[in-house]
Amino acid sequence: MESHLDLYLDYLTVERGLAVNTRASYSADLVKFLSYLNDRGIDDWSQIRFPEVMGFLSQAQELGLAPRSRARLLSTLRGFFKFMVRDSHLSENPVANLTSPRLRRHLPAVLSVTEVERLLTQPNPDLPLGQRDVAMLEVLYGTGLRVSELTTLTLGRVNLEVGFLVVMGKGSKERIVPMGEAAIEAVRSYTLKSRPRLLKGRVSEVLFVTNRGSAMTRQGFWKLLKKYGRQAGIQKPLTPHTLRHSFATHLLERGADLRSVQMMLGHADISTTQIYTHVARERLQKVHQKYHPRA
Repeated sequence: MESHLDLYLDYLTVERGLAVNTRASYSADLVKFLSYLNDRGIDDWSQIRFPEVMGFLSQAQELGLAPRSRARLLSTLRGFFKFMVRDSHLSENPVANLTSPRLRRHLPAVLSVTEVERLLTQPNPDLPLGQRDVAMLEVLYGTGLRVSELTTLTLGRVNLEVGFLVVMGKGSKERIVPMGEAAIEAVRSYTLKSRPRLLKGRVSEVLFVTNRGSAMTRQGFWKLLKKYGRQAGIQKPLTPHTLRHSFATHLLERGADLRSVQMMLGHADISTTQIYTHVARERLQKVHQKYHPRA
């Protein structure tokens, strides 16, 4: 049974071109399913029917797995069994008639423009690390990058003269993202002044480096962001994704079209981007209720 898992994972990498992290998530889900089957003495994929799949999903629910995670498990199984039937390893698909549950979409936490401005003034630009942190925050808010895209950004993918980044996003898909003047100036100052001082003669293609000359990690940046959030007095949950959400929401509030925001965020499906229209609408309603004399 393990050999078929390996075949499927190779298919995801070679034919589907999925990123390493996505492949790892599929692998983890399938290993859990295989362990469940082994515990029940099932040693051949042809023995699996609808009840076995439902038993696995029910167990995941009993173990407290969140609805979104259970939906991902089902999506993984659906893709795997579709592959097994397509390549004639199975004659029937035991999950063919299973539908994914409708998930409630939670509106993301978004900072106000004032909160973002307070956050951006927290690092000390007179220090090399502070100037780097200003540049990272300006780029994150100014482009809507994911934190993994920010920390792996290389010098060759940044064009300060024209003002854009070339980002390698999910699924190894490239996209071009414009940079605002604030982000351009912050990166220019950092690369000219602070970056050489942090590298101390070492060579690195990564744009944002630590004082040891290594690439900034996602976890390291997250800790810095939380520190600056506390200093700024921000009470909302604050993660790198909060700035990405704020980037998208603030653009839409000021009249940007949904398709352009989708392209900048790198969303494959515009329905993912549409959640920000709900965020913007909710914020406008709150402003109206707070300030209109007859609200």
